[in-house]
Amino acid sequence: MIHLRLNTTKEKINMIIERYKQAKEMYEKIGINTDEALKALKEIPISVHCWQGDDVTGFEGDGELSGGIQVTGNYLGKARTPEELMDDIDRALSLIPGRHRINLHANYAIFEDGFVDRDKLEPKHFAEWVEFAKERGLGLDFNPTYFSHEKSAVATLSSNDEEIRSFWIEHGKRSIKIAEYFATELGTPSLLNIWIPDGFKDIPADRTAPRARLKDSLDQIIGIDYDKSKVYVAVESKVFGIGLESYTVGSHEFYMNYAAKNDLLCLLDNGHYHPTEMTSDKISSMLLFAPKVALHVTRPVRWDSDHIVSYDDETREIAKEIIRHGADKVLLGLDFFDASVNRVAAWVIGVRNMQKALLNALLTPHDKLSELQEKREFTDLLALQEEFKLYPVGDVWNYFCEQNEVPVQEKWLDEIKKYERNVQFKRT
Repeated sequence: MIHLRLNTTKEKINMIIERYKQAKEMYEKIGINTDEALKALKEIPISVHCWQGDDVTGFEGDGELSGGIQVTGNYLGKARTPEELMDDIDRALSLIPGRHRINLHANYAIFEDGFVDRDKLEPKHFAEWVEFAKERGLGLDFNPTYFSHEKSAVATLSSNDEEIRSFWIEHGKRSIKIAEYFATELGTPSLLNIWIPDGFKDIPADRTAPRARLKDSLDQIIGIDYDKSKVYVAVESKVFGIGLESYTVGSHEFYMNYAAKNDLLCLLDNGHYHPTEMTSDKISSMLLFAPKVALHVTRPVRWDSDHIVSYDDETREIAKEIIRHGADKVLLGLDFFDASVNRVAAWVIGVRNMQKALLNALLTPHDKLSELQEKREFTDLLALQEEFKLYPVGDVWNYFCEQNEVPVQEKWLDEIKKYERNVQFKRT
């Protein structure tokens, strides 16, 4: 059944439907059912990161970002309160087809009864987020926040100061219980992702001791009693950061082995590797040895710069691997922050681009191409891979947007302009 948006002209609707019919026929010839592809796309949730809306500031106070994280730009309209951030998320989701999830960091706790530090956080500090999610049918994911804090200035879970390390261990434990609360209240498992900014600017004398302390800290955190069917704990590596150019305690090799040994998820952020490494190439290897993998999709420009996700080659390759292996095996989230453009528009651009990449993958005849590879018919394989790039995925995407009652093509930008004029630019 076709659901039509009332503010779309009849002529435009007819054109979208007609072009979709033509595209459908074209894809049928290569064995692709576009109706089934759209059904599948609608069922793939993307975890939308809350921190794009306020430059990773959170609600703890006016502290500066630390831990190798930078947000550049001063575009007007930044969300300053929980209400403003939730309004902005609502506006973004209204322009994105499908139903998704929200990814929270611990520094987005809402303090109705007075501030508490991160080692004292409780589920009640996120009750408003749970109500927000319930009303909209969204799931919630969670991240302990190991940066932008006076006790993270030197190190966190790998610290040789036992008082500081204990503080961050307790924060991790409490974060798991908060994620469990999300899952219980919302009826959907919550991904709890651990990333720390620990490391050294110059070549370390001892690489082992900090990692041994990190291992012990993680052992204590995941050693608490929690429902593993409700909370999926993931660990996230990084190759380097600002001020940690020579050594990162939580390297990929460390976390990949730790996750495998402890039956956790290994989260791959495609901005956290060497520039010549492709995360799309890692997914198949991970899923041969683990039932699931978690992803943070971003757009690195020369390093972990967290640019807005683009419909580029690597995003499309990541999407192909997700679809090839089964979207139920991949917990998909985004991670970028840009204050040089409208922050709500950044969400819309990034999420819609990820969905376009997934649709492109759903419209690709993977079995046919794999057969050519197995037969070593590389001329045919290369030729078809290139020809399929110009198949009318855009016409199928436009139909998907129309079905889901969100603006088609660039018309969503008109809504953003209205919102920034009437709401965001009035924030002073």
